[in-house]
Amino acid sequence: MKEQVVCKTSEIQPGEMMKSTFGKQNVLICRTPDGDFHAFMNQCIHQGAPLDKGMMCGATTESSEPGDYQYCHQGEILRCPWHGREFDIKNEGRMLANPDKKIPSFKVRVEDEDVIVYK
Repeated sequence: MKEQVVCKTSEIQPGEMMKSTFGKQNVLICRTPDGDFHAFMNQCIHQGAPLDKGMMCGATTESSEPGDYQYCHQGEILRCPWHGREFDIKNEGRMLANPDKKIPSFKVRVEDEDVIVYK
């Protein structure tokens, strides 16, 4: 099993992300507001935009009342900087508009202060 320390837990606060490398691959490490770490290829599946230039945000959903929108999943959505594609960080990087598509992801574990990415 290939694994590598990509950063320290103190380098990424909840709700933040940072780019790193895993072997020769560019990866994006995301830390959701609840403190969980996730790792993805740092490249949008649409046209290859660097996702670290995008943002972690939330999603808007429509409620039962016309014109009433609810904001949810704050800090759990990764938005592409080029065309606004949105991916659910906590759901394997699946695209919100088409859940059959997703960003390639990596497994992550934390040991002491080390954030470790592995396959």
